[in-house]
Amino acid sequence: MPGQSEPVALGPELLLELQRGTWVPLHEQLEVTLRDHVRSGRLIPGTRLPSSRALAAQLGLSRGVVLEAYAQLTAEGYLVSSQGAQTRVAPVPAVERPPLPATTLEPPRALRLDPFTPDLAAFPRQQWGRSVRAAIREAPDARLGYGDPRGTVELRNQLMAYLGRVRGALPEPEHTLVCGGFVQAFAGLCRTLRARGVERIGVEAPGWGRHRLTAEGSGLEPVPIPVDEHGLVVSALAAGDCEVVVVTPAHHFPTGVVLGSERRAELLEWAEEEDGLIVEDDYDSELRYDRGAVGALQGLAPERVCHIGSLSKRLAPGLGLGWTLAPSWLSGALTYEQGVAAASPPAIAQLALADFLARGELDRHLRRMRLRYRERRQSLLQALAREIPSARASGVPAGLFTLVWLPEGASQEAVLHAAAKRGVEVEGLGGGGLILGFASQPEPAIARGVRVLAEALL
Repeated sequence: MPGQSEPVALGPELLLELQRGTWVPLHEQLEVTLRDHVRSGRLIPGTRLPSSRALAAQLGLSRGVVLEAYAQLTAEGYLVSSQGAQTRVAPVPAVERPPLPATTLEPPRALRLDPFTPDLAAFPRQQWGRSVRAAIREAPDARLGYGDPRGTVELRNQLMAYLGRVRGALPEPEHTLVCGGFVQAFAGLCRTLRARGVERIGVEAPGWGRHRLTAEGSGLEPVPIPVDEHGLVVSALAAGDCEVVVVTPAHHFPTGVVLGSERRAELLEWAEEEDGLIVEDDYDSELRYDRGAVGALQGLAPERVCHIGSLSKRLAPGLGLGWTLAPSWLSGALTYEQGVAAASPPAIAQLALADFLARGELDRHLRRMRLRYRERRQSLLQALAREIPSARASGVPAGLFTLVWLPEGASQEAVLHAAAKRGVEVEGLGGGGLILGFASQPEPAIARGVRVLAEALL
């Protein structure tokens, strides 16, 4: 009957089943079945298969169907055959299990006070979608080609207007590169510097671990430069024998301090006297809640500062969009590096961001988020005062996190472990500090997380 299975024996304890009356041709069904048997190990390498005539008779097929299936599997390398000899299974390693679908790296914990992630639920989908549609509709045909490795001219011009207005920077589109985010841009910069003979780079201590890891991976030796309540200790650069230093001057990670005005002047003086380069990681500067953000260092010395920013904290890291404001003497080499690595983000995404900036959507989004994050930070501080009154918060009201120092005598490792067992994950800083993110969680979840930390201290 059409559509019914017809099991036919093929060697010891091996059956083939073909479905007649379906839309799948019989030769394709035979190919798939034999291929699966070889991959699963049911047909081991060297196994002799029936002749095409014998198998056709067993299955009630025309010989041409079997010959077509055998020929296809031989071409793919699953079978081997030669004139006058029986067809055999090729020496193909068996696949012990079928491929599994991709999953997340790890199941999310019940609550994570993440200092790196903004409120992703607040992403302005409608406004961004409008910009994407505008980019697709209005993009010149040329923008769909390989394009300028620095990025589209539309976005570089919009970045000039935005960063000049909001960050006090002095960007020149000629020396602006659109990148996939800070790490990608910083890695390219480090490789470029290494090729120019630079060997050492100063990194803040404490600081963001990716600065050190990225520099190391690019062939540079990271030299720890201490940070105190006024920011980077510039006088330590001389002892570290560094030509380059990477800093977070507007809002240091993880202490939350701002590089003081005297230190800013001292750092710029160091760069001028030592012919040095300052790498400015400007990751969250617009997220200041008590006053306007301090201006970018790049605006004071464009030829001594390589300014790198991104949308990761401002909007969402999944967009993979950022920018580099390079000194004129370095922009050619960085453009070459980015071109070789084909690291420029997709043109449609760049054009969408250009439209997003031109319509003032990023300004509006940041205004909304400053209000929301300020309330969440205040909720965190209130919960700490209520649950752990002996804990001490530090840093300016800004960004996505607050550094909190545990009560004297508390074991940071024990608290982190106990909190994790209760379903709360936080970042730790040596010396008894916890880097508590507040941006990605609503107020009730923040209060619950602090309560769990208090319980973990008991």
